[in-house]
Amino acid sequence: MITIKELSKGKIPPWIRRFVKQTGKGINRFKMIGDGDKVLLGISGGKDSLALALALSLRLKWLPISYELRAIMINWREYSINDEEINKLKEFFTVLNIPFEIVKANMFPESFKDTFNCYLCSRNRRRILFEYAKEYNITKIALGHHLDDFTETTIMNLCFRADFSTMKPVQDFFKGKIYIIRPMCEVRESTIQKLVRECELPVSIFNCPQKNTNLRSKIKPIIKQLSHIDKLTREHIFEAHNFEDDLFIKKD
Repeated sequence: MITIKELSKGKIPPWIRRFVKQTGKGINRFKMIGDGDKVLLGISGGKDSLALALALSLRLKWLPISYELRAIMINWREYSINDEEINKLKEFFTVLNIPFEIVKANMFPESFKDTFNCYLCSRNRRRILFEYAKEYNITKIALGHHLDDFTETTIMNLCFRADFSTMKPVQDFFKGKIYIIRPMCEVRESTIQKLVRECELPVSIFNCPQKNTNLRSKIKPIIKQLSHIDKLTREHIFEAHNFEDDLFIKKD
């Protein structure tokens, strides 16, 4: 067990250093963050976004470049987290020296017209992140999606939408004015789960109204079964997308 304070002071075990470097591998491969960039972290309170914040903070300790981090968490009024959880999150980001702000918002805005699903929730969250990024002149928004997310999304789109597609490591909006980046695109979820256990990250998860009908949770065991046949199943599915051929990723 190691604390966040110990990590922030440079006491970084080899396995955590490997996690940070693996995150950096995805950043470098897809040219996500450059010297002097301002990066907004979209924080959900879950394990993935907290692991991302930790990786991007620790990475600065040995990089020859520098970038600025800010973090924002959207606290839905309908499913607010409690004050104790908020205080733990604030302490976490204070130790990492990352400015952290909590924004309250309605999960069910009137524009939804009594319709609600995961897509609409995601779109609502993204709208708030875009508005915040514009206010602070930030062009890059980092989200905590990992390798398993890419894999699961691929299977869902292929099997239920007849479309071989997934989220992108780098995705531009408004003709390149804002980019969403996913630095942990090559990191397995199991690594993040270990990080939560060993470092006791202050994970706070709101009570999602769709948690019992979430298709992703049904796909996870299928991916696990496939990985018993080939342990690199997740990596193979990820590489099949040929992300370097994306218009926004230029090969050297």
